[in-house]
Amino acid sequence: MTNAIAGHIDIVSDAICPWCWIGKRHADTALAMLAEEGLHFTRGWRPYQLNPDLPPEGVARDAYRAAKFGSLERSRQRDAEVAAAGKAAGLSFRHDLMQRTPNTLEAHRLVRLATPAGLQDAVVEAIFRAYFQEGVDVARPEALAAIGRAAGLPEPVIAEFEAGDAARKEVQAEDAALRGAGLSGVPSFVMDRHLLFSGAMPAERMAAAFRHAHQVLTERAAG
Repeated sequence: MTNAIAGHIDIVSDAICPWCWIGKRHADTALAMLAEEGLHFTRGWRPYQLNPDLPPEGVARDAYRAAKFGSLERSRQRDAEVAAAGKAAGLSFRHDLMQRTPNTLEAHRLVRLATPAGLQDAVVEAIFRAYFQEGVDVARPEALAAIGRAAGLPEPVIAEFEAGDAARKEVQAEDAALRGAGLSGVPSFVMDRHLLFSGAMPAERMAAAFRHAHQVLTERAAG
């Protein structure tokens, strides 16, 4: 017997957004809580580039973040805040290993190409882990191909990714559409095409938001 699907949740995310990884972990817990109540949701990932104008090879992280936050000291304070929030969610961040701030277009291409195989979640998790815990430069296509293989992507999908252009226009168009719709922060959570909230709120609050949205959308559809 299969469980009925209550709805679909899209997570708008960037591959180098630490709050997106923390938000993913809270969403994992929230969706497991709802599944125990009999509410089962499918989940997908949508692309959003926090730094769309970075060169394809990315930039040196320390220099970029010192410019962004006003000083390297302030950047490291922000890293410490992220590390504390990550620890509370059961995640370990190794900021000392992160040497580059990557352009994430290639990472988003890989995630999109993972969709038909049902491996978006696995690939997203693997990219987060590679960047935030191992300091892998996820702007490099060869590094992403290795991440995809380790996550279980079939070789034909890897070959399609390595060819260089597959899903590029689709990712760029979707990123642009989300910006055009006014979305400016990630992670953002969308249920059945309705934006619910942005931010990495705790799992219990996420579960409550998903539960309430499902109830409202169900009543709206019935009425």
